[in-house]
Amino acid sequence: MRLDKYLCESTDLTRTQARKALSAGEITVNGTAIKNGSYLVAQGDEVRWDDEVIAPIGLRYIMLNKPAGYECSIRSSQYPPVISLLDVEKRDRLHTVGRLDVETTGLILITDDGQWTHRIISPRHRCDKVYLATLAEPLVPDAEAVFTAGILLDGEEKPTLPAVLQRVDERTARLTIQEGKYHQVRRMFAALGNHVVALHRERIGYLGLDPDLSPGESRYLTSAEVERLASGA
Repeated sequence: MRLDKYLCESTDLTRTQARKALSAGEITVNGTAIKNGSYLVAQGDEVRWDDEVIAPIGLRYIMLNKPAGYECSIRSSQYPPVISLLDVEKRDRLHTVGRLDVETTGLILITDDGQWTHRIISPRHRCDKVYLATLAEPLVPDAEAVFTAGILLDGEEKPTLPAVLQRVDERTARLTIQEGKYHQVRRMFAALGNHVVALHRERIGYLGLDPDLSPGESRYLTSAEVERLASGA
């Protein structure tokens, strides 16, 4: 990797600031001051800035327990972005793996690995997403069969894929879907004449929300979790 890019990947320096640091002799590689930004950093090289060892951040994979009142978009809005809950460097590189609406709580994955994201959210991978829905009205008697058959939502040309509905009680249901249409869960229940009062995502694929995470808290995924999610296992 070019040294100037290495500096930007490892610190909060902009390209211009990195060039200035190089010109000032503040950057050393294996103890030698390097002023040329095109210098190629090899694996195992020790790069220091003002005598402090620096290294690229690398790809990150994070699980967060999303509270209500945060949105998954990074665009300017009346709501803060969910990524603002993370205390990490170069937060602007991160994105959510899919989205939850502002009022939906629970499991959200965050990363800077676009290929990994695609493998999880691609429709052809049919990744399960499990939600716990609290409803305004009791479930209709044939709700399970309706969700299994698929529901043609307003504005859509095709019905939803078969979904699995499990009754917890008359106004609470656990729903497993394999898609991510706009407000899909809320729209599916609305098609049955019901309203979702509260919605919480419990699981993506095999991975459940860590019970030790309070709303707003996060943790890094293990390498095994990252690999298993990507494989669809």
